[in-house]
Amino acid sequence: MQPKYSERALLLTLAGIQFSHILDFMIMMPLGPLLMQELGITTHEFGLLVASYSFSAAFSGLLATTFVDRFERKRLLLFMFLMFGLATLACGLAPSYATLIIARGLAGAFGGVLGALVQTIIGDTIPFARRATASGIVSSAFSISTVAGVPLSLWLASLFQWRAPFIFIVVLVAVFMVIAVRGLPEIRHHLSKEKQAHPFTALFAVMRDANHWRAMLLSALIIFSGFTIIPYITLYAVNNIAISQHDIAYIYLAGGAATLVSARLIGRWADVHGKVKVYRIVAFAAMLPILAVTQLETNSLALWLVCTTLFFVLVSGRFIPAMAIITSAAQPKLRGTFMSLNGTVQSLAMGLAATLSGFIITQDAMGNIVGYQNVGYVAIVANLLAIWYVSRIVMHDAHPNLPDVTPK
Repeated sequence: MQPKYSERALLLTLAGIQFSHILDFMIMMPLGPLLMQELGITTHEFGLLVASYSFSAAFSGLLATTFVDRFERKRLLLFMFLMFGLATLACGLAPSYATLIIARGLAGAFGGVLGALVQTIIGDTIPFARRATASGIVSSAFSISTVAGVPLSLWLASLFQWRAPFIFIVVLVAVFMVIAVRGLPEIRHHLSKEKQAHPFTALFAVMRDANHWRAMLLSALIIFSGFTIIPYITLYAVNNIAISQHDIAYIYLAGGAATLVSARLIGRWADVHGKVKVYRIVAFAAMLPILAVTQLETNSLALWLVCTTLFFVLVSGRFIPAMAIITSAAQPKLRGTFMSLNGTVQSLAMGLAATLSGFIITQDAMGNIVGYQNVGYVAIVANLLAIWYVSRIVMHDAHPNLPDVTPK
């Protein structure tokens, strides 16, 4: 029997863990100009540095499908969080580009599993009727990381060097580790003797379900449409829009502040009016800032902030109803395995998007980014495909005849 726990405390603890590994991933984008200068790397090499995290997360997510549903959720989450912290420390201590890319791969290996585990725990503990709202609360980690974490990390990097943000994240991991040890409940209801028989039993069960494949394809399309653009926003802003490196923090401050409000509103809206309907509305609206960010050529900081803030709100806002849909596509007893496999698909899509964009765009003799508008067109096509495809996902937890498996 599960002990009683506060749902709000659970979600805030998960949000803290999300905050740590999202900040670790996000900080690479605004650090791009500094890393390219200090390490002497090209746009292609920077793209590989970003993609190394994603490809490693994809591999670890696939590996996790063999064991994630065989362990109690809390202990597995804490172990992955600890190893993620050690890998991030290695990033801060890396002496060269080669060692940094290896350390980023290690961070991705554990960070990717962390993201899947957090979403799995939400699916295990929060009823379907409140799941989009819960996803909105945990998604506020993205908002806080952009409104506070990224600007603070950039400030630390300007005072010291590019290594400082990674040391800061290690400190955050230590703090949230203590909170998680005390605040997270044990979750065992998914365990059964039958699934202990063979490590691939759950994986094969997930892969036999066509609905799981449809949900993962939707997930890949959403991720791909965002991460063709996201890794290069800072490079484009500095080199083409003539935004100073000092002012880059304002992009994340404004975008994060807006999403801090919009994430919860979109989550509640999706629970009330329907997750598919709200996803489509937000995704259609997201095409406007996608085009604006990749097409804009003016050097107005104010106009750039308006476009990037809308980009943060709408492009990230799609994930809130989408993750409620995707999480609910899994059979509850297979949710951990499914979310790990889904994390693999997401990470592959993320890595492929960043790598593809790195080859589409180039730098001219003046240092300007060339071809970014073509990246925007690729993102629009992927986004439209996801809008069309979302209605094909069957949401198991929305079925009134299914038993309530929420821990009491």
